[in-house]
Amino acid sequence: MEFVDIGFGNRVNTRRIVSVLSPDSLPIRRLVQDSKNAGRVIDCSCGKKTRSVIITDSEHVILSSEEVDVISGRL
Repeated sequence: MEFVDIGFGNRVNTRRIVSVLSPDSLPIRRLVQDSKNAGRVIDCSCGKKTRSVIITDSEHVILSSEEVDVISGRL
C-alpha cells in the first residue's frame, strides 16, 4: 500500500483517493455539509482552515489544511 501525507502526520491510502478538490466552490461546500450530516467526514485539519477536500471511493470526505497543489504533488 502507498500512502500520501495530508498534513499533521495524517496519511491516506492513494488507491482509495478519487479526487482532491478545493473547498471554495458552493457544490463542494454542500457536499461537505451533506457528508457531515451523514457522518462520513474525517476532519484532519486539526483546527486550521480547510484548504483541500479529498473524496474517497468509499464516499468518505477527508478535510485537510494542506493546499490542493501540495497534495497533488505528493501523489
